[in-house]
This record gives sequence, structure tokens and C-alpha cells, in this order.
Amino acid sequence: MLIIFLRTLITYFTLIVVIRLMGKRQIGEMQPFEFIVTLIIADLACVPMSDVSIPLLYGIVSILALFLIHQVLSLIEQKSLIVKKVISGKPSLVINKDGVDLKELKKNNIGVEDLLESMRTAGYFSLDEVDYAIFESNGKFSAMESEKRQKGNSLPLLLIDDGRIVKRNLGIIKTSESDIKDFLKTENGKVRSVEVLTVDGNGRAYIKERKRKYRIGNFKIGENVAW
Repeated sequence: MLIIFLRTLITYFTLIVVIRLMGKRQIGEMQPFEFIVTLIIADLACVPMSDVSIPLLYGIVSILALFLIHQVLSLIEQKSLIVKKVISGKPSLVINKDGVDLKELKKNNIGVEDLLESMRTAGYFSLDEVDYAIFESNGKFSAMESEKRQKGNSLPLLLIDDGRIVKRNLGIIKTSESDIKDFLKTENGKVRSVEVLTVDGNGRAYIKERKRKYRIGNFKIGENVAW
């Protein structure tokens, strides 16, 4: 029992030193390769702590080897922009002056609902509240607020996602597919050409069609509808 305790203590302090040497970014803003290194280090640390048949030195050497790999990759990243893009990726501009960039979202395996969730976390609830939105290479979400930002008093619902009607939200807004199609006719649009359509409780609609700048419309909300 005492041996396991001592092995755990040594491994623990070794990990503290290694993580600190990796830098503060390693804790809060990890790049993909840093995240992988951290996971492997955690796994390597567990084995020698619990299995006394494995020499503790093996685990420590493996951890130090990963630390060395991390430092080398970090140095290469600083020297070469091409290598940095390959290893860590690059920021993705997912909202621009024209509206939501669905193509950029797909490149990063991100859906419109994921984007809306990230915006709500940042304090924005409507897609037109920001002029630009970026998913950084470390996965964090950044946004530049629009000068014409209008704060609503209800949560916008996603009704069309990449040319497909989101049927589960129709019941909340108490509307039908035909109502949406009729609305788009008044806007000279069609369901299959709409990349994003959201509607809030006041009937304020955000419409983004392919190869067109987004626009704001007015969707007729039925009586006694609130969410």
C-alpha cells in the first residue's frame, strides 16, 4: 500500500511539473495536438501508479518523451505557418456580412443548431445580432456585435436548416409546412434554396438563401402562441 502511495506521489508531482512547463495555454486553450498529448499523458500516468509490476521509471520516461514531442511541435508551429495550419487548423469565419456561411460550417462538422448554441453561450440569440462570428482553431467561439443589433424578447426557432424544414419546431410555433412555403413565396424564395430560416415569437424571420445576403422578414404568428 505504501509503495502505491509513493508511486502516486512521484507521478503526481512529475505531472505538475510537465503541465506547468507546457505553458498556461495547455490548461485553458488547447490546440488539437495538445489535447491528444494531454490524454496520452493521463493514460500513461495511471498505469505505473496502479501496477507495481511496471517500473515507475518507464512511466516517467514516457511522460517526458511526450513533453519533448509537445515542445518540438510547438517550436515548429511558431516557425512555419503551413505546419501550424496542418497541426492546429485555422479559424473559421462562420458568419459574415452576408449571413451564415453554411459551407464553412460543414467544413468543421458544425450544424446551424450548434452555431445557435454557441451564440447563446456568448449572449447573442438572433443570427443578425453579429456581423462576424468565428470558431477559433482551439474551438472557442468569437463574435463581433452588429452596430444595428436589436435585442428581441423571445428565442428564435430554427425552421429551415440547409433546405430542409425542421419539423420538430413546427409544433412549438403552431404552424405547418405549407405555411412556411406560403411565407417563402411572399419572399420570392423556396424551401430548397433557403440555407437558414429562424423565426422568433414576434414573427421576426431571419432568411438566408444560397448565394444571397440574408434578409429580415415578417412571419405571421398565430394567436395564443408563445415560447
